[in-house]
Amino acid sequence: MILDKFKLNGKVAIVTGASRGLGRGMALGLAEAGADLVLVGVSDMTASRQEIEKLGRRCATVTANLNDKDCVATIINTAVENMGGIDILVNNAGIIRRAPLLEFAEKDWDEVINVNLRTLFFLSQAATKVMVEQGRGGKIINVASLLSFQGGILVPSYTASKSGVMGLTRIFANELARHNINVNAIAPGYMATDNTKALREDPKRSVELLARIPAGRWGTPDDLMGAAVFLASEASNYMQGHTLVVDGGWLSR
Repeated sequence: MILDKFKLNGKVAIVTGASRGLGRGMALGLAEAGADLVLVGVSDMTASRQEIEKLGRRCATVTANLNDKDCVATIINTAVENMGGIDILVNNAGIIRRAPLLEFAEKDWDEVINVNLRTLFFLSQAATKVMVEQGRGGKIINVASLLSFQGGILVPSYTASKSGVMGLTRIFANELARHNINVNAIAPGYMATDNTKALREDPKRSVELLARIPAGRWGTPDDLMGAAVFLASEASNYMQGHTLVVDGGWLSR
């Protein structure tokens, strides 16, 4: 049965930025499909853990600031020691800083690149080593952005980082396919999350953005559940290096 290929029973998934928003939504989707979870975040993840455990899945949490890649070993060790291995990695955590190009601060540049790109690379590298050693393949899902395709305004470090995420998705896919590891990305559109709070609260910008989205609304974490489960499952075994856009039609406009 084709629906069996979407099941994740017995799989262990790490999801970063899982305390709220898109990360929490994708983690719940993976749990509903059968996966056990390791949640990584900077804020309290109790509610997310409790929801996952209500589904009958195991769940561990790691409080970590991904601005510092030293947390990578703790995340990997938690998954291996508490859950028995790693099958799926969802690199969701991301931050954004807004300022005009000519005023953009070095600190804001460094923090965004560290979280969105640098630690993403080293966490993926470390998870991949475990997957290769296990010998049963695996799935890596990076969270890209519409700004992996577009320039945007007022967010130079975010645009640079998300363009880099799409590039890393491709090179990881090229090198890891021979190990039966699929690497793909999801590019969410304008979603109702903390990162878009300033845009949603700006009456002019909010109206302008919604007018361009054929779906006529902001996306929600639930909108990414299906894409995450698909890319984490056997159903996507012949997909490599692809960035799947979930944007309500923004890029087609």
